[in-house]
Amino acid sequence: MSALKLHFESHPKLIRWGYILSIIGIIALVAGFSTEAFSADPEISSHFWGTLMYNSIFWTLVCNAVMFFICITTLAMAGFTQSFRRVAEAISTLVPIFGTIAFLVLIYQIISHNHHIYHWLDKDAVAHDPILKGKSGFLNPTFFVIWTFLAIGLWSFLGYRIRKISSEADQGPMSPEQGKAYIWKNTVNASLFIVWFALTVGSTIHWLWTMSIDPHWYSTMFSWYNFASTFVSGMSLIAIWVIFMKKNNYLELTNQEHIHDIGKFMFGFSIFWTYLWFSQFMLIWYANIPEETVYFYHRMHGPYKFFFYANLVINFVCPILILMKRKAKRNYNLMIFMSILIILGHWMDFYQEFMGSIQKSHANMGWLDFGVLCFFVGILLLGVNKALGKKPLIPVYHPFIKESVIHHV
Repeated sequence: MSALKLHFESHPKLIRWGYILSIIGIIALVAGFSTEAFSADPEISSHFWGTLMYNSIFWTLVCNAVMFFICITTLAMAGFTQSFRRVAEAISTLVPIFGTIAFLVLIYQIISHNHHIYHWLDKDAVAHDPILKGKSGFLNPTFFVIWTFLAIGLWSFLGYRIRKISSEADQGPMSPEQGKAYIWKNTVNASLFIVWFALTVGSTIHWLWTMSIDPHWYSTMFSWYNFASTFVSGMSLIAIWVIFMKKNNYLELTNQEHIHDIGKFMFGFSIFWTYLWFSQFMLIWYANIPEETVYFYHRMHGPYKFFFYANLVINFVCPILILMKRKAKRNYNLMIFMSILIILGHWMDFYQEFMGSIQKSHANMGWLDFGVLCFFVGILLLGVNKALGKKPLIPVYHPFIKESVIHHV
């Protein structure tokens, strides 16, 4: 173990690109803030706030899905992840940062009573609408603020606890009794995170943040659909960083077998996402109930038609054609290409989810959308670069480290 490169040195290109993208993003944000944020035209102002909403929510949930991956592999006693676990932990450190941005953007919509985005904030509309009135116990400012705060706060706190416990594997060799106690502590905390994850990402958060933009429409599969979207994006993000580290001579214990397994997660959950996409769409199309089909109709036939069909091509057709073969999941360059494509594809899916409901009459993805995207990617590069340098890259005293070393697919 002494020959391993356990300490990451900040990469100049990462820092340079992190600052470049962040500056581009800040310029776009300032320009959008000064020209759109407080426009008298609600269509214009909602474009700015909607763009911030879907970007901040997307990146928060993607980084949080990476912590979910850590937790499910912990409960499964899957030791193969130990050789690259610290990369996943570094990505998850962005949850409090992105989550805070998302919280501020969302709460501003509530305190400013922006009913052009959240129609249920209009008290007069609720009073005269039986459907909105029936949902008022759930769709109200107090519940929204409290649940949003608890969701992001506990994601951040429980993730911090799990990363702190992980650091104990750097302190020295463990006796069998210490190893059992360590694994048990990991298991308990991972279980707590997954329970809270299920109560939020698996259900309520997507109802509150996204589905309530169309308060008359609902889908029981919506939260799982978005979970699959963010989880496969999170796995793609892990793949990019692990391969980047490998190309820079880090993570010596990680090999093609591990990359292959990450690729299987990417492939498998791309198919799972498609299964949910089709199931949700097919049931609504088949029933042909107006209050259900309204969500899809203007996305299929209106200004979001391109995004609707491109979404399926990028997020299903490309992964199933390219990632199905064993060799493809072991080709580092191809894996990076597919990872970036998948992340962009699901980012675009979030765009049509949010903006397709906020601005139904026209789709105007442009400089603000890509500028805000640059801001979050820049923060991600700088944040992960910093987090990787704070602890050893491999938990060499983890009880399951040998399983990772001898891992073979």
